[in-house]
Amino acid sequence: MEEASVEAASEIEVEVEEEELRRGTPASDLGEDGEITGDGRDMAAAAEGDHYYQSPWPHFRFDLPPRRVYHFSKQYRNRTRSGAAAVAGGNNFLKGVKWSPDGSSFLTSSDDDSLRLFYLIAEPSSCIDSHELLGILVLLLRHSPPPADAFDSNMIVCEAESVYDYCWYPFMSVQDPTTCVFASTTRDHPIHLWDAFSGQLRGTYRAYDAMDEITAALSVSFNTSGTKLFAGYNKCIRVFDIHCPGRDFEQHSTLKGNEGLSGIVSSIAFSPAHNGLLALGSYSQTTAVYAEDNMELLFVLHGQEGGVTQVLFSKDGNYLYTGGRKDPYILCWDIRNTAGVVYKLYRSAESTNQRISFDIEPCGRHLGTGGQDGLVHIYDLQTGQWLSGFQAARDTVNGFSFHPSLPLAASSSGHRRFSSPECSEEILELKGDENCASIWEFSGPAGLNSEESLT
Repeated sequence: MEEASVEAASEIEVEVEEEELRRGTPASDLGEDGEITGDGRDMAAAAEGDHYYQSPWPHFRFDLPPRRVYHFSKQYRNRTRSGAAAVAGGNNFLKGVKWSPDGSSFLTSSDDDSLRLFYLIAEPSSCIDSHELLGILVLLLRHSPPPADAFDSNMIVCEAESVYDYCWYPFMSVQDPTTCVFASTTRDHPIHLWDAFSGQLRGTYRAYDAMDEITAALSVSFNTSGTKLFAGYNKCIRVFDIHCPGRDFEQHSTLKGNEGLSGIVSSIAFSPAHNGLLALGSYSQTTAVYAEDNMELLFVLHGQEGGVTQVLFSKDGNYLYTGGRKDPYILCWDIRNTAGVVYKLYRSAESTNQRISFDIEPCGRHLGTGGQDGLVHIYDLQTGQWLSGFQAARDTVNGFSFHPSLPLAASSSGHRRFSSPECSEEILELKGDENCASIWEFSGPAGLNSEESLT
């Protein structure tokens, strides 16, 4: 991995300069953040037919099966708890995976109460701007090894209890180390804010019940402006100012009389359209939408067969997608007209208690979701029709996440395995595509095998 990074660093300047000359964009017209400035900006406006100037988003071809470029399994075979060394014989399995907002890394959660952080570049540095970072990632993937245990995680955060939820700071970027943080919430513990470079604890956000005892959040999410941390509890939301760690918070009840959201708040999502909408999912099989500024209840959605485990807005903020436990359908709601479900997207989830996450690719046109059959299904969100699917693992694919700026996706798989004591050794005899995390490359007009990806 380190050799690939050195090679990438030595080649990136030449390849980027060649690409700039080929496209007619002088290096002097590229700002520190990779944006076109000066005369280059005028040239960009004139080049209407050039995809490089028309769209900053990756394009996917889902009619072709993706290629697995990285694979991780061995380091999840053993359990690591509370900073102790790995212990063989544990029944460990992955619970989910999430890309960082800048695409430089991804974070996985596993049953050994640990969060593992993987950087795609060996030594991330704040002196690398976004243009160089994207080019280095492309070169690393071109020199990627065959699918095997690619490399060890850069950092392991060991919590004391089961991890309920975790999320990235929305403006995380390796160019600014102060933004490289993520939050996690665990059983019987306060919310923790972790440094993604050092693994040190940046702060804790504590909520107390009527007996003045710490109560754990079941879900957690930053708001779109990155100033507040919303945490879900039983029938209420507590809001923390991220700049003021401690026990100061605002509390809002999710139940207004007989209306609103009852039960445990299991999932939180903010509208990316910056319209001030906040969606909350509950284990009571309902979803509610509130106004973020005053937590005014706007409407409640019923129809999930199981407890809601994920809520997600479309990229334009007009639609809301909800998924539940032991529920085979992801429901699509038009928040402008909530009279009924727009359509349902199928996934295999009828007999598993796991959270099975789904994600929408950066263009906002397609949704990908895992399932207990090991398949990843891709749906067209304009029509609600199934487009394609591929076998990502031999066991439950519980996590799926699209890369924010490249035609890549990450998947995680695994489930709890039960056996009699005399057969416990067989639990560890898993195949390579069981209990694993994988990085997938999709073909497309801006695929990693084309010159478009360098820009």
